[in-house]
Amino acid sequence: MEKVERKKSKGRRRLEMPHEHNHSHDHSHSDEFTQRRNYNKAFGFGIALNVIYIAVEVVFGLIINSMALIADAGHNLSDVFGLVLAWGAAYLAGFSVTSKRTYGLRKSTILAALFNAIILLVAVGAITIESIRKILEPEPIGGTTMMIVAGVGVVINSLTALLFMKGRESDLNIKGAFLHMAADAGVSLGVVAAGLLINLTGFFLLDPIISLVIVVVITIGTWSLLKDSFHLSMDAVPRNIVFEEVKKYLSSLEGVKEVHDLHIWAMSTTETALTVHLVIPDGQKDDKFLSKVCEQLQHKFGIEHSTIQIEKNVQSASCEDVNV
Repeated sequence: MEKVERKKSKGRRRLEMPHEHNHSHDHSHSDEFTQRRNYNKAFGFGIALNVIYIAVEVVFGLIINSMALIADAGHNLSDVFGLVLAWGAAYLAGFSVTSKRTYGLRKSTILAALFNAIILLVAVGAITIESIRKILEPEPIGGTTMMIVAGVGVVINSLTALLFMKGRESDLNIKGAFLHMAADAGVSLGVVAAGLLINLTGFFLLDPIISLVIVVVITIGTWSLLKDSFHLSMDAVPRNIVFEEVKKYLSSLEGVKEVHDLHIWAMSTTETALTVHLVIPDGQKDDKFLSKVCEQLQHKFGIEHSTIQIEKNVQSASCEDVNV
């Protein structure tokens, strides 16, 4: 019985065999370090600007009696907590493995994305409640001040969102940060529109009405993040990987008669792991075969950490197979 595990950690790929070891090193991960450092700057920049802006919104919201500004400040506060969570998770993901945490703290990125989605939905609920109260009890609002303060928010949140735009497709944790900032920019833009219309029409109910419209937009975007992060937290197959396609590829390998105990799950928001048993009756497969399979799994499906066990007959298996 042969077993191989291909790992990528701190710029190194490792191929392990039970009786024989073959190590190869790859130092091409400096780009990943640079990206992580750039995100550190993005997180710091976004948090600092939003804390200052929250104080400005609260002060002017109270002065002109604008629910939209105060609601936006509350939403921004939740986003600051969300950014802190995402930043902390990205930092924890870089911790080395230990004898008790054999995958390190990579899973924290998934938990941060899940908590971010929950925080966003809680903020949405609070905005909805207060907006309904303002509809039932409308109050006069200073539209011009409202527009100026919210306009500053559009600029701040848009700039911060742009810093996370590139990484949102490949990292669910970064996607959470991007959605937070993009949602804030949308809220602020809605507040600007409300201020303008209030000045033109004197219809103060526009303030809470615009807030409710923005709530719907935020909820739609957040629901996707919530589903994806919960999906990964349950060790389900990442949505960008088709289980049947991976099994089909493994079954097509020369000499493979059966594929069983195939498991695919997310180690973090950017890394995927796989374990599988391949039944090869002749058993004549060497390190090159195993290394090639691991490379193809990464190239075709984006699976970075693969552990393959070769068996001569299916009776040697003791694990429960996955029904497809």
